[in-house]
Amino acid sequence: MKLDILVFGAHPDDAELGAGATIAKEIASGKKVGIVDLTRGELGTRGSAEIRDKEAMAAAKILGVSVRENLEFADGFFVNDKQHQLEVIKMVRRYRPEIVLCNAIVDRHIDHAKGSNLVSDACFLSGLIKIDTKFEGDDEWQDPWRPKQVYHYIQWKSIEPDFVVDVSGYIDKKVEAILAYSSQFYDPNSKEPETPISSKNFTDSVSYRARDLGRIVGVEYAEGFTSERYIAVNGLDALI
Repeated sequence: MKLDILVFGAHPDDAELGAGATIAKEIASGKKVGIVDLTRGELGTRGSAEIRDKEAMAAAKILGVSVRENLEFADGFFVNDKQHQLEVIKMVRRYRPEIVLCNAIVDRHIDHAKGSNLVSDACFLSGLIKIDTKFEGDDEWQDPWRPKQVYHYIQWKSIEPDFVVDVSGYIDKKVEAILAYSSQFYDPNSKEPETPISSKNFTDSVSYRARDLGRIVGVEYAEGFTSERYIAVNGLDALI
């Protein structure tokens, strides 16, 4: 299956929190989008890896993604080395996306920056013909593939974006997908320990941060991204 966009997240819920509205908008426009989670989020304070698995699939169904996979790297302890790069390369070569979205370049959680660098490096290496990979269960070697663009969504820290996507009309779908992770976010009846993301303020921030970014660019809601390369347009009217 060839995808238009492949979204990587260090943990289940990263893709939804960082780019959920953009994912929903691209799918609504006819694009095929997939999500690959690097870990099962097994070190999360609330819930369990098994609960996260179910929540991730529920969120994927809400967004309408074509596929969701999990590489089952060690939460908190995966590194950017050859072994992990090869596993990401296999996913990139399997789905051959034109665009890859991945974690924030810097963030509060150490896995986010690690995941950002790992995926970015693997996307480059995936285009090298002398790196041989074979997807588990397949007989044939994979062909090289390098995405045209790698963009990084924004997470906890308020990083200044290089560009924003107008996601007006899709913020409700993003919030619905996020709240599929019911074990992780605000629940006044929960007996689980409090975490930085379990407060009502955090849940509310999903909408008000997108609204504030939209205000800056003159739309209702927006999501921001950083780019590794200059962004080229065909003409000035493309920037309107």
